[in-house]
Amino acid sequence: MSVMSVMRAMVLDRPRIPLVMRERPVPQPGAGEILVEIAACGVCRTDLHVVDGELPNPKLPIVPGHEIVGHVAAMGAEVIGLTLGERVGVPWLGATDGACPYCRSGRENLCDHPVFTGYTRDGGYATHTIADARFAFALGEQGDAAQTAPLLCAGLIGWRSYRMAGEGAALGLYGFGAAAHILAQVATWQGRRVFAFTRAGDTASQNFARSLGAVWAGGSDQLPPEPLDAAIIFAPVGALVPAALRAVKKGGRVVCGGIHMSDIPSFPYAILWEERQLVSVANLTRADAREFLAVAPRAGIKIQVTRYPLAEANAALDDLRAGRFEGAAALIP
Repeated sequence: MSVMSVMRAMVLDRPRIPLVMRERPVPQPGAGEILVEIAACGVCRTDLHVVDGELPNPKLPIVPGHEIVGHVAAMGAEVIGLTLGERVGVPWLGATDGACPYCRSGRENLCDHPVFTGYTRDGGYATHTIADARFAFALGEQGDAAQTAPLLCAGLIGWRSYRMAGEGAALGLYGFGAAAHILAQVATWQGRRVFAFTRAGDTASQNFARSLGAVWAGGSDQLPPEPLDAAIIFAPVGALVPAALRAVKKGGRVVCGGIHMSDIPSFPYAILWEERQLVSVANLTRADAREFLAVAPRAGIKIQVTRYPLAEANAALDDLRAGRFEGAAALIP
Protein backbone atom coordinates (compact mmCIF):
# COMPACT_ATOMS: atom_id res chain seq x y z
CA MET A 1 0.00 0.00 0.00
CA SER A 2 1.26 3.48 -0.81
CA VAL A 3 1.32 5.84 2.15
CA MET A 4 0.60 9.51 1.48
CA SER A 5 2.27 12.18 3.59
CA VAL A 6 -0.98 14.08 4.34
CA MET A 7 -4.31 12.72 5.56
CA ARG A 8 -7.75 14.26 5.97
CA ALA A 9 -9.87 13.91 9.10
CA MET A 10 -13.16 15.20 10.49
CA VAL A 11 -12.24 16.51 13.93
CA LEU A 12 -14.35 17.24 17.01
CA ASP A 13 -12.73 20.12 18.91
CA ARG A 14 -15.31 20.13 21.69
CA PRO A 15 -18.73 18.53 22.21
CA ARG A 16 -21.91 19.97 20.70
CA ILE A 17 -20.22 21.77 17.81
CA PRO A 18 -19.86 20.53 14.21
CA LEU A 19 -16.87 18.48 13.15
CA VAL A 20 -14.23 20.32 11.11
CA MET A 21 -12.27 18.91 8.16
CA ARG A 22 -8.53 19.16 8.75
CA GLU A 23 -5.38 18.02 7.02
CA ARG A 24 -2.75 16.36 9.18
CA PRO A 25 0.51 14.51 8.63
CA VAL A 26 -0.10 10.80 8.26
CA PRO A 27 0.91 9.25 11.61
CA GLN A 28 3.53 6.54 11.81
CA PRO A 29 2.70 3.30 13.62
CA GLY A 30 4.66 2.48 16.74
CA ALA A 31 5.55 -0.95 18.06
CA GLY A 32 2.56 -3.27 17.87
CA GLU A 33 0.57 -0.78 15.79
CA ILE A 34 -0.67 -0.61 12.22
CA LEU A 35 -1.53 2.31 9.97
CA VAL A 36 -4.90 1.69 8.32
CA GLU A 37 -5.86 3.34 5.03
CA ILE A 38 -9.61 3.61 5.49
CA ALA A 39 -12.09 2.41 2.87
CA ALA A 40 -15.24 3.06 4.94
CA CYS A 41 -16.26 3.95 8.49
CA GLY A 42 -19.71 3.32 9.87
CA VAL A 43 -21.65 6.10 11.56
CA CYS A 44 -22.78 4.76 14.93
CA ARG A 45 -25.09 6.11 17.62
CA THR A 46 -22.13 5.99 20.01
CA ASP A 47 -20.49 8.61 17.77
CA LEU A 48 -23.51 10.80 18.47
CA HIS A 49 -23.04 10.32 22.21
CA VAL A 50 -19.42 11.46 21.86
CA VAL A 51 -20.23 14.43 19.62
CA ASP A 52 -23.22 15.49 21.74
CA GLY A 53 -21.22 15.38 24.98
CA GLU A 54 -23.19 12.52 26.51
CA LEU A 55 -20.06 10.44 27.18
CA PRO A 56 -17.60 11.98 29.66
CA ASN A 57 -13.97 12.91 29.15
CA PRO A 58 -13.27 12.21 25.48
CA LYS A 59 -9.75 12.89 24.25
CA LEU A 60 -10.03 16.30 22.60
CA PRO A 61 -9.61 17.08 19.84
CA ILE A 62 -10.83 13.67 18.67
CA VAL A 63 -11.54 12.02 15.33
CA PRO A 64 -14.73 10.00 15.92
CA GLY A 65 -15.61 6.68 14.34
CA HIS A 66 -15.12 3.06 15.38
CA GLU A 67 -16.63 0.90 12.64
CA ILE A 68 -13.54 0.97 10.44
CA VAL A 69 -12.76 -1.10 7.36
CA GLY A 70 -9.51 -0.50 5.55
CA HIS A 71 -6.17 -1.93 4.52
CA VAL A 72 -2.89 -2.16 6.41
CA ALA A 73 -0.75 0.61 4.89
CA ALA A 74 2.21 0.36 7.26
CA MET A 75 3.24 -1.71 10.27
CA GLY A 76 5.30 -0.99 13.34
CA ALA A 77 7.69 -3.46 14.91
CA GLU A 78 6.32 -6.52 16.73
CA VAL A 79 3.10 -6.81 14.72
CA ILE A 80 2.05 -10.45 14.56
CA GLY A 81 -0.67 -12.06 12.46
CA LEU A 82 -1.30 -9.28 9.93
CA THR A 83 0.36 -8.48 6.61
CA LEU A 84 0.91 -5.32 4.61
CA GLY A 85 -2.07 -4.66 2.33
CA GLU A 86 -4.43 -6.96 4.23
CA ARG A 87 -8.02 -5.79 4.77
CA VAL A 88 -8.85 -5.33 8.45
CA GLY A 89 -11.63 -4.12 10.71
CA VAL A 90 -11.07 -1.86 13.71
CA PRO A 91 -13.80 -1.82 16.41
CA TRP A 92 -14.77 0.27 19.44
CA LEU A 93 -12.47 -1.54 21.87
CA GLY A 94 -9.08 -0.27 20.74
CA ALA A 95 -6.83 -1.77 23.44
CA THR A 96 -6.81 -3.04 27.02
CA ASP A 97 -4.17 -3.19 29.74
CA GLY A 98 -4.20 -7.00 29.73
CA ALA A 99 -3.29 -7.02 33.42
CA CYS A 100 -6.34 -5.94 35.44
CA PRO A 101 -8.58 -8.54 37.12
CA TYR A 102 -11.15 -8.27 34.32
CA CYS A 103 -8.64 -8.90 31.54
CA ARG A 104 -7.10 -11.80 33.45
CA SER A 105 -10.53 -13.41 33.89
CA GLY A 106 -11.55 -13.22 30.21
CA ARG A 107 -13.66 -10.07 30.61
CA GLU A 108 -11.54 -7.58 28.69
CA ASN A 109 -14.71 -5.67 27.79
CA LEU A 110 -14.68 -4.44 31.42
CA CYS A 111 -10.96 -3.54 31.47
CA ASP A 112 -10.00 -0.96 34.08
CA HIS A 113 -7.77 0.96 31.63
CA PRO A 114 -9.27 0.55 28.16
CA VAL A 115 -8.67 2.51 24.97
CA PHE A 116 -11.72 3.25 22.82
CA THR A 117 -11.50 3.98 19.11
CA GLY A 118 -12.98 7.36 18.23
CA TYR A 119 -13.34 8.34 21.90
CA THR A 120 -9.99 8.09 23.69
CA ARG A 121 -8.02 7.35 20.50
CA ASP A 122 -8.53 8.88 17.06
CA GLY A 123 -10.93 6.87 14.95
CA GLY A 124 -12.19 6.39 11.45
CA TYR A 125 -13.76 9.65 10.26
CA ALA A 126 -10.56 10.09 8.28
CA THR A 127 -8.51 8.74 5.41
CA HIS A 128 -6.05 7.02 7.77
CA THR A 129 -5.87 5.93 11.40
CA ILE A 130 -3.54 4.11 13.79
CA ALA A 131 -4.74 0.93 15.49
CA ASP A 132 -3.36 -1.59 17.95
CA ALA A 133 -2.74 -4.64 15.76
CA ARG A 134 -3.95 -7.00 18.50
CA PHE A 135 -7.41 -5.42 18.32
CA ALA A 136 -7.74 -5.33 14.53
CA PHE A 137 -9.45 -8.22 12.75
CA ALA A 138 -8.55 -9.72 9.40
CA LEU A 139 -11.68 -9.48 7.21
CA GLY A 140 -10.65 -10.96 3.87
CA GLU A 141 -11.53 -9.18 0.65
CA GLN A 142 -15.10 -10.42 0.28
CA GLY A 143 -17.89 -7.88 0.70
CA ASP A 144 -18.35 -4.16 0.16
CA ALA A 145 -16.47 -2.02 2.70
CA ALA A 146 -19.44 0.24 3.50
CA GLN A 147 -21.72 -2.76 4.09
CA THR A 148 -19.07 -4.49 6.19
CA ALA A 149 -18.29 -1.50 8.44
CA PRO A 150 -21.49 -1.64 10.58
CA LEU A 151 -20.60 -5.19 11.60
CA LEU A 152 -17.72 -3.72 13.64
CA CYS A 153 -20.02 -2.19 16.28
CA ALA A 154 -23.71 -2.50 15.48
CA GLY A 155 -22.97 -6.13 14.73
CA LEU A 156 -20.48 -6.88 17.51
CA ILE A 157 -22.23 -5.09 20.37
CA GLY A 158 -25.53 -6.37 19.00
CA TRP A 159 -24.17 -9.92 19.01
CA ARG A 160 -23.01 -9.64 22.62
CA SER A 161 -26.44 -8.30 23.58
CA TYR A 162 -28.12 -11.07 21.59
CA ARG A 163 -26.15 -13.82 23.32
CA MET A 164 -26.85 -12.26 26.70
CA ALA A 165 -30.59 -12.31 25.94
CA GLY A 166 -30.56 -16.11 25.99
CA GLU A 167 -32.07 -18.66 23.65
CA GLY A 168 -35.79 -17.94 23.95
CA ALA A 169 -37.92 -18.18 20.83
CA ALA A 170 -39.69 -14.78 21.09
CA LEU A 171 -37.29 -11.82 21.00
CA GLY A 172 -38.20 -8.15 21.19
CA LEU A 173 -35.96 -5.46 19.67
CA TYR A 174 -36.60 -1.91 20.88
CA GLY A 175 -35.22 0.66 18.44
CA PHE A 176 -34.90 -0.71 14.93
CA GLY A 177 -31.65 0.88 13.79
CA ALA A 178 -28.31 -0.49 12.65
CA ALA A 179 -27.88 -3.16 15.34
CA ALA A 180 -31.48 -4.37 15.32
CA HIS A 181 -31.63 -4.68 11.54
CA ILE A 182 -28.58 -6.96 11.70
CA LEU A 183 -29.79 -9.02 14.66
CA ALA A 184 -33.27 -9.48 13.21
CA GLN A 185 -31.65 -11.35 10.33
CA VAL A 186 -29.52 -13.49 12.65
CA ALA A 187 -32.50 -14.35 14.85
CA THR A 188 -34.70 -15.22 11.87
CA TRP A 189 -31.90 -17.37 10.43
CA GLN A 190 -31.79 -19.22 13.76
CA GLY A 191 -35.54 -19.77 13.72
CA ARG A 192 -36.57 -17.25 16.36
CA ARG A 193 -39.56 -14.93 16.20
CA VAL A 194 -38.63 -11.24 16.14
CA PHE A 195 -40.92 -8.51 17.48
CA ALA A 196 -39.76 -5.02 16.44
CA PHE A 197 -40.57 -1.88 18.43
CA THR A 198 -40.11 1.54 16.85
CA ARG A 199 -41.12 5.10 17.57
CA ALA A 200 -44.89 5.34 17.70
CA GLY A 201 -46.27 5.84 14.22
CA ASP A 202 -43.00 5.07 12.41
CA THR A 203 -44.58 2.86 9.76
CA ALA A 204 -41.50 3.03 7.52
CA SER A 205 -39.28 1.41 10.17
CA GLN A 206 -42.01 -1.10 10.99
CA ASN A 207 -42.30 -2.12 7.34
CA PHE A 208 -38.50 -2.32 7.15
CA ALA A 209 -38.48 -4.66 10.16
CA ARG A 210 -41.11 -6.90 8.58
CA SER A 211 -39.09 -7.04 5.37
CA LEU A 212 -36.19 -8.47 7.40
CA GLY A 213 -38.28 -11.21 8.96
CA ALA A 214 -40.00 -9.65 11.97
CA VAL A 215 -43.28 -11.43 12.68
CA TRP A 216 -44.70 -8.29 14.29
CA ALA A 217 -43.75 -4.61 14.29
CA GLY A 218 -45.36 -1.79 16.23
CA GLY A 219 -44.77 1.24 18.40
CA SER A 220 -42.71 1.03 21.56
CA ASP A 221 -45.82 2.19 23.42
CA GLN A 222 -47.57 -1.07 22.50
CA LEU A 223 -47.47 -4.53 24.04
CA PRO A 224 -46.55 -7.37 21.69
CA PRO A 225 -49.25 -9.91 20.75
CA GLU A 226 -47.60 -12.51 23.01
CA PRO A 227 -45.24 -12.32 26.00
CA LEU A 228 -41.57 -12.21 25.03
CA ASP A 229 -38.82 -14.52 26.24
CA ALA A 230 -36.35 -11.63 26.09
CA ALA A 231 -35.99 -8.08 24.84
CA ILE A 232 -33.00 -5.99 23.79
CA ILE A 233 -33.15 -2.20 24.04
CA PHE A 234 -30.99 -0.34 21.53
CA ALA A 235 -32.75 3.03 21.62
CA PRO A 236 -31.13 5.27 24.29
CA VAL A 237 -34.47 5.90 26.00
CA GLY A 238 -34.76 4.98 29.67
CA ALA A 239 -38.56 4.89 29.54
CA LEU A 240 -38.29 1.76 27.38
CA VAL A 241 -36.97 -0.25 30.34
CA PRO A 242 -40.30 -0.55 32.19
CA ALA A 243 -42.06 -0.99 28.84
CA ALA A 244 -39.82 -3.94 27.99
CA LEU A 245 -40.18 -5.45 31.46
CA ARG A 246 -43.94 -5.41 31.00
CA ALA A 247 -43.52 -7.17 27.66
CA VAL A 248 -41.39 -10.11 28.84
CA LYS A 249 -42.81 -13.21 30.47
CA LYS A 250 -41.87 -14.62 33.88
CA GLY A 251 -38.18 -15.42 33.97
CA GLY A 252 -37.60 -13.18 30.95
CA ARG A 253 -34.60 -10.94 30.48
CA VAL A 254 -34.28 -7.33 29.33
CA VAL A 255 -30.87 -6.37 27.93
CA CYS A 256 -29.80 -2.74 27.62
CA GLY A 257 -27.46 -2.76 24.64
CA GLY A 258 -26.35 0.88 24.48
CA ILE A 259 -23.45 2.73 26.06
CA HIS A 260 -25.68 5.65 27.07
CA MET A 261 -29.34 5.92 28.02
CA SER A 262 -31.56 8.64 29.42
CA ASP A 263 -32.65 8.19 33.03
CA ILE A 264 -34.84 5.18 33.74
CA PRO A 265 -38.11 6.23 35.39
CA SER A 266 -39.25 4.55 38.58
CA PHE A 267 -41.40 1.49 38.06
CA PRO A 268 -43.34 -0.93 40.27
CA TYR A 269 -41.48 -3.94 41.59
CA ALA A 270 -44.28 -6.13 40.26
CA ILE A 271 -42.98 -5.86 36.68
CA LEU A 272 -39.51 -7.03 37.75
CA TRP A 273 -40.74 -9.73 40.11
CA GLU A 274 -41.18 -13.36 39.02
CA GLU A 275 -37.47 -13.60 38.25
CA ARG A 276 -37.38 -11.16 35.38
CA GLN A 277 -33.87 -9.83 34.88
CA LEU A 278 -32.51 -6.45 33.80
CA VAL A 279 -28.89 -6.39 32.58
CA SER A 280 -26.57 -4.12 30.60
CA VAL A 281 -23.94 -4.82 27.97
CA ALA A 282 -20.58 -3.04 27.99
CA ASN A 283 -18.21 -2.93 25.03
CA LEU A 284 -17.03 -6.19 23.46
CA THR A 285 -14.30 -8.78 23.62
CA ARG A 286 -12.11 -10.02 20.81
CA ALA A 287 -13.77 -13.41 21.28
CA ASP A 288 -17.14 -11.77 20.53
CA ALA A 289 -15.68 -10.39 17.31
CA ARG A 290 -14.19 -13.66 16.12
CA GLU A 291 -17.45 -15.47 16.87
CA PHE A 292 -19.75 -12.97 15.18
CA LEU A 293 -17.57 -12.36 12.13
CA ALA A 294 -17.75 -16.12 11.52
CA VAL A 295 -21.55 -16.18 11.97
CA ALA A 296 -22.35 -13.16 9.77
CA PRO A 297 -21.59 -14.72 6.37
CA ARG A 298 -23.35 -17.97 7.30
CA ALA A 299 -26.46 -16.03 8.29
CA GLY A 300 -26.49 -14.21 4.95
CA ILE A 301 -26.78 -10.80 6.61
CA LYS A 302 -27.57 -7.98 4.21
CA ILE A 303 -26.67 -4.53 5.47
CA GLN A 304 -28.79 -1.62 4.27
CA VAL A 305 -26.38 1.30 4.29
CA THR A 306 -26.63 4.97 3.34
CA ARG A 307 -23.29 6.30 2.10
CA TYR A 308 -21.87 9.77 2.70
CA PRO A 309 -18.61 11.37 1.56
CA LEU A 310 -16.20 11.96 4.45
CA ALA A 311 -16.75 15.73 4.23
CA GLU A 312 -20.47 15.20 4.93
CA ALA A 313 -19.94 13.57 8.34
CA ASN A 314 -22.01 16.27 10.08
CA ALA A 315 -24.93 15.61 7.74
CA ALA A 316 -24.66 11.88 8.41
CA LEU A 317 -24.76 12.49 12.17
CA ASP A 318 -27.74 14.84 11.80
CA ASP A 319 -29.59 12.25 9.72
CA LEU A 320 -28.86 9.55 12.30
CA ARG A 321 -30.04 11.80 15.11
CA ALA A 322 -33.30 12.51 13.24
CA GLY A 323 -33.85 8.93 12.06
CA ARG A 324 -33.80 9.88 8.37
CA PHE A 325 -32.47 6.58 7.07
CA GLU A 326 -33.17 2.89 7.65
CA GLY A 327 -30.43 0.49 8.65
CA ALA A 328 -26.90 1.89 8.89
CA ALA A 329 -24.75 4.67 7.45
CA ALA A 330 -21.10 4.86 6.43
CA LEU A 331 -18.57 7.53 5.48
CA ILE A 332 -16.46 6.97 2.39
CA PRO A 333 -13.12 8.86 2.42
